[in-house]
Amino acid sequence: MKQIKMTLKGYLVTGLLIWLPVAVTLWVLNLIVGSLDQTLNLLPDAWRPERLFGFAIPGLGVLLAVLILLGTGMLAANVLGQRLIDFWDALLSRIPVVKSIYSSVKQVSDTLLSDSGQAFRKALLVRFPHQDAWTVAFQTGAPASQVREHLNGDEFVSVYVPTTPNPTSGYFVMVKKADTRELDMSVDEALKYVISMGVVAPSPKSGIITPTLSRD
Repeated sequence: MKQIKMTLKGYLVTGLLIWLPVAVTLWVLNLIVGSLDQTLNLLPDAWRPERLFGFAIPGLGVLLAVLILLGTGMLAANVLGQRLIDFWDALLSRIPVVKSIYSSVKQVSDTLLSDSGQAFRKALLVRFPHQDAWTVAFQTGAPASQVREHLNGDEFVSVYVPTTPNPTSGYFVMVKKADTRELDMSVDEALKYVISMGVVAPSPKSGIITPTLSRD
């Protein structure tokens, strides 16, 4: 009887390991597509799929969002488009409350998404939360000049230490560069390693992510 229970438990765990990633992937995709489908509200009522075809078309909002992004990028590539964007930035920067939110988000997005930026380009090993422990972090840049003058002349780097399993929350820490270790893995691989709580690690040779959890 005990052997049968262990076998059933093994089957359940195996089934869970197979279906859980599929279910989460479908849930995330459904959330993204559902959110982007809200962009259809930008269309005139007569142009919406419900009016034209009599039923909604899932995913059409994704196509519309991509077209809007492409169109905006192409517009910004010429002089006239750049002037319009500068005018838009100046306008939003003059509106109380809005300017604080807009400028903060713009600064962060420009830093993270810029090709010339160094934010989240390196995965590091740092001592956290104390000197006898290590964790994975991502380099976000260097401390501001107002902060550096209080750091006794040592070279520091700014890092983001994500929490597990939700990496969108974490800690901003400034650590001595000499106390960091640059990891031989991409940011994507390091992120997967963090999210899986160390269960999924990149292969040292091929860089392929492989489970490291023992199944004994």
